[in-house]
Amino acid sequence: MKKFISLAAISGFWLATWATVHAAADDIEARARAIHEHVFTIDSHDDIELGFATSEFMPADKAEAQVTLDKMKAGGLDGGFFVVYVGQSPRTPDNYLKARADALAKFDAIHRMVKLYPERIGLATTAAQARQLHAAGKLVAFIGIENGYVIGKDLGVLKDFRAMGARYMTLVHNGHNDIGDSAQPRTEFGDKGPEEHGGLSAFGEKVVAELNRLGILVDISHVSKPTMLAATRLSKVPVIASHSGVAGVYVHARNMDDEQLLALKQNGGVIQLVAFKAYLKDGNDANVSNFVDQIDYAVKKIGIDHVGISSDFGGGGGINGWNNAAESFNVTLELVKRGYSEQDIGLIWGGNVLRILELAENMAEQPGGNSH
Repeated sequence: MKKFISLAAISGFWLATWATVHAAADDIEARARAIHEHVFTIDSHDDIELGFATSEFMPADKAEAQVTLDKMKAGGLDGGFFVVYVGQSPRTPDNYLKARADALAKFDAIHRMVKLYPERIGLATTAAQARQLHAAGKLVAFIGIENGYVIGKDLGVLKDFRAMGARYMTLVHNGHNDIGDSAQPRTEFGDKGPEEHGGLSAFGEKVVAELNRLGILVDISHVSKPTMLAATRLSKVPVIASHSGVAGVYVHARNMDDEQLLALKQNGGVIQLVAFKAYLKDGNDANVSNFVDQIDYAVKKIGIDHVGISSDFGGGGGINGWNNAAESFNVTLELVKRGYSEQDIGLIWGGNVLRILELAENMAEQPGGNSH
């Protein structure tokens, strides 16, 4: 005898399946939201304009900006490194002076922001201050420097920058400078090929030592592979790649290969994977899933303790699903979908970078001249 299944039975089966799938999705989202609210989320690279924290760019609510205090709050992004970035130019005495002046203007802008909104955000110059501000319910601003060109040839400037709150410095940007070679040379600035120094210059070696002494993290994003390997070998303190990708997922001059990742691990450092479309895949449609593919790769290659998150908002960063600070939860949701625990997510979103900041502080030369 033939058996017939009624249309009602089929409909009931699919309705039950649909309900089960949606219930599971709702459960994952609820779990992700609870985790996102609980962990300390830190984006390690947010560029600012020269007019930041003036009438030209009010950091609380400028509509077209990727990072504002309102968007950070809406997206559950607890802290960010606001970046003192100055682009490369031909190395002349006048340009050194201009680069330093532009850097000082951006330092002033970040300090001005926290003075404008003292109830909403505070400046952290130590890991302990960051935790205190977070516990008090405030957003946290850190300061990073992008492009060691801003010091010219004067090591003494670094002490002043540390006093102003700098916690990392990217040794090189696009174009070689006096510290070392870039992953992306600039012929218009006189770069004659992929290498000028063969990695770090003799001055660059002194810069690494001085950054260690002061407790400023050595940032190896943007540098050439020989420069990166030299810096990680010489630095006595864990280094940071404040906004980099991995060549194992997508090959790009700015992405680190496996040899570099393993050198970073041996140094104890952290790579902050960056949400920059051009470093993730061909085309212009990279999304949160593509971004977390990088996290997966780095975690499997070097371990959860060496991986973090950066957006490069304001500097070209942003992907489908995480194109401004208000969408930061989407990264946590994707991590939860892939099976990462709350502990793992806490390390990736902020715990790892806080750990190496604290290490840099503890290993820095203390008042009186003694070092740990």
